[in-house]
Amino acid sequence: MSISLLLGPVTSLSSQKQPVFSSSLLSLKTSSFLALTNRRQSPRNQNTNRRRPITITAQSKGSNSADAPDRLISAICYFYPFFDGIQYGKYVLSQFTPIQVLIHPLVPAIRVFKSFPFNGVLMFLTLYFVVVRNPNFSRYVRFNTMQAIVLDVLLIFPDLLERSFNPRDGVGLDLMMSLDSTVFLFLLICLIYGSSSCLLGQVPRLPIVAEAAERQVP
Repeated sequence: MSISLLLGPVTSLSSQKQPVFSSSLLSLKTSSFLALTNRRQSPRNQNTNRRRPITITAQSKGSNSADAPDRLISAICYFYPFFDGIQYGKYVLSQFTPIQVLIHPLVPAIRVFKSFPFNGVLMFLTLYFVVVRNPNFSRYVRFNTMQAIVLDVLLIFPDLLERSFNPRDGVGLDLMMSLDSTVFLFLLICLIYGSSSCLLGQVPRLPIVAEAAERQVP
């Protein structure tokens, strides 16, 4: 299986056909995330004189590091936003062979993820309600899972830009190609940094999404 078969030929943005179900997926994911973020949080203790910063420690039964299962689950969660945004790499992957080689082992998993149009939404709801809101999982797992969810939700914005502006050529097309490539490289860096940190038992804090994830994890 090749990367080119997965992503398809690189064509101008104006010639790419958007799937009929993409609008419903976008609206469903947006409304789901807005409903989740509007949940009321319990009032804080008013007797504290000083507001202490929230810290996250990966602990397991008195140990200073996370258990191996917690590390593995947390590392796997970061593949979700990367798989969901793999289409933004169509220009990067067509120009840089080393990145193709790096991504090639993931092609079968990406094909399975993209085989059903609602897999992204189902994964979003499953991770949030089964993992993040489940106190049986450690806070280490729930925090990293929430970071992956927030990162995936941020993909709404480049998707909206592509739908709003459809340049056919010239500077507009160049800007859209640069945007897609930037989004893909950001997802790739977050995948490498997040997964490797979790496997080492550390707590990755992704830019932009870490604070939002902390507010959602009780």
